[in-house]
This record gives sequence, C-alpha cells and structure tokens, in this order.
Amino acid sequence: MSNRQDSSNAANSNRKVAFACAGMFSLMVGAAYAAVPLYDLFCRVTGFGGTTQVADSESDVVIDRMITIRFDGNVNKQLSWHFKPEQRSVSLKMGESAQLAYVATNIGDEITVGTSTFNVWPPSAGAYFNKLDCFCFTEQPLEAGETVEMPVVFFVDPEMDKDPELKHVKEITLSYTFFPVEQPERPVAARADAPGAETNL
Repeated sequence: MSNRQDSSNAANSNRKVAFACAGMFSLMVGAAYAAVPLYDLFCRVTGFGGTTQVADSESDVVIDRMITIRFDGNVNKQLSWHFKPEQRSVSLKMGESAQLAYVATNIGDEITVGTSTFNVWPPSAGAYFNKLDCFCFTEQPLEAGETVEMPVVFFVDPEMDKDPELKHVKEITLSYTFFPVEQPERPVAARADAPGAETNL
C-alpha cells in the first residue's frame, strides 16, 4: 500500500514539474515575441525557430543537390503595413548564392517603424541556411504610403547533404514577421535620409 502511494505521489510531483516547465517555456516564448531583441537573443541561445547562420562570403563549394527555398511574409496586426516576398520560391543548388527581395508598404496615415523576426522550417535546417545580407532585427522606418524593397542574400551550406536527418528534405521555408517598434533606438527624424539630416561618417 505504501509503495503504491509513494508511486502516486512521485507521479503527481513529476506532473507538476512538467507543467511548471511547460509554463516557463511558454512565458519565455511569449516574452520573446513581445520584445524583438529578446527574441533574437532567445533564438541564438536556444536555436528556437531554426536560427540561421551569418556568412561573410559566398560558399566555395557547390554540389548538384537541389533545394527549394519558399518565402513567407507576415505583419503583426498592430502595424499598418503590407509585407510580402517578390517571389514565393526559388530552387538552387546547395552552395549556390541567391538574392531575393521582400517588399513593405506603409498603408497607414503616419510614419511607423517596424522590425522583423524570422523562423526557418524545418528548424534543423537553420544550421545550414547562411545569410550574406538580411534586414531581420533591424529597425525600418516607413513614411505614410512609402514602399521599400528589402533584400535577402543567402545560400544553403552543402554540408546539409551529409546530415542524415535532412537527407530527404527538398524544401526549406524562410518566414519573416514584422512587429511595430514603440520606442525606436533613434528618433525617426534623425534618420540619415531625412530632410536636413546630417551624415556622420
């Protein structure tokens, strides 16, 4: 009887710990999405969302295995923007560099500032997705009615071909979501391209 009661108590204790851990994880994810810089740090530390790599130069190895990259664009409902990729997908060889642009338009009646987070699917492919140029985690101010193009330059590391977990993966999805910046790091009027602004080199 005592052993059965001890087992029951242990099971209840384990459930409480599991619920507590799940709650803490949900809280961290929620907080991360609420603050984009925190989300950036969270991704880099945990690999959550398929954290990509940053490359200084193009790959010097290109292999014949083809991979299709699909692009997705989203906007938080509190930001009055339209945001989408210029094209929905591109197929290329692993190691081959490609450039694609996303287009953002401020459909509101005043200047707003946005910044984007990203995720990659499948998440394990993020370790092989290398960005040479990207707009993520940077503040982007847009005047009312203004439209800008934001390029992404990337390649998929051929080392992915050696990963047994990704051996049969034929597609990678790169998705960005823009959020409003309530307190920009720099006042909008102080932008280098603002009328009358001084440029310090």
